[in-house]
Amino acid sequence: MFLTGRQAEIVDLAKAEGRVLVEDLAARFSVTPQTIRKDLNDLCDDKVLTRIHGGALFPSGNENVKYEARRSIAAPEKQAIGRAAAAMIPNNSSLFINIGTTTEAVGEALLDHKELMVITNNINVANRLRVYPSIEVVIAGGVVRGADGGIVGEAAVDFIRQFKVDYAVIGASAIDQDGALLDFDYREVKVAQAIIANARHVILVSDAMKFERTAPVRIGHLSQVNTFITDSCPIEDIRAICQENDVRLIETSAVE
Repeated sequence: MFLTGRQAEIVDLAKAEGRVLVEDLAARFSVTPQTIRKDLNDLCDDKVLTRIHGGALFPSGNENVKYEARRSIAAPEKQAIGRAAAAMIPNNSSLFINIGTTTEAVGEALLDHKELMVITNNINVANRLRVYPSIEVVIAGGVVRGADGGIVGEAAVDFIRQFKVDYAVIGASAIDQDGALLDFDYREVKVAQAIIANARHVILVSDAMKFERTAPVRIGHLSQVNTFITDSCPIEDIRAICQENDVRLIETSAVE
C-alpha cells in the first residue's frame, strides 16, 4: 500500500495518541469527514490501523501489518537507526542482514561501503545491493514469502550455518519488557536464530514501537545481542538488561 502524505500523518498521529477520530482529523486537515473515513477504511483494509466507531486505533496486539505499509511507519526513525548501524560496520567485513523494514534501512545505509560481503535472506536487500560492484551479495535458498520477499525454511537455515561472519543485523516484530525478542513466523525465527549463532557481533535494530507490540514466537533474548540500536528506549527494565549483560544501547534520538 502506498500512503499519501495525509495518510502517513494519520498513522503517525495514531501511533502517538493510540487512536484518531474522524471529526478531529477532518478539522485538522480541512477536509470532509467522508474523505477521512475513506482514508481510515483504506488504512484499516491494509491492517495499518484498526477501525472503531468514529475513528481508528493503532494496532498493538498480535496482528502483523502488511509489509509495504510497515515501510512507511516510523520511516525517519528507521533511517536514523540504519545510519547508526551502518556506521558500526567497517569496510572489508562480512555480515548477515535478516528480514525486516528496519534491516532494509541498514542495507540502504551501506551503499557507500567498500568490499563488503553481505549474506541475506531478504530479496529486497539483495536486489538493492547487487548493482554495487564493491558489495558482494550472497542470497539464501529456501521458501520465498510473497508478502515481503523473505526467504525462510530449513534450506535457508542450513545455508546460513555455512558461514561465520563479522556482523549480523537482525530485527524483531516485538520486544517484551523481560527482554524476549519475538516474531510472528516460526520459520523466520529459525533463520534468525541461525544468524545469531553464526556472527561475531550481533546488532539488533528496532524502533520504539516494538516495545508496544506482542508476537507469539520467541527468537531469543536481548542478552544474546552485542549492540541494540533504537530511536528511543522508554523502558527502564530494558535499559537494565542491556547494562547487566554488556549490551551497548544506542538511541538515535539522543544522537541526531
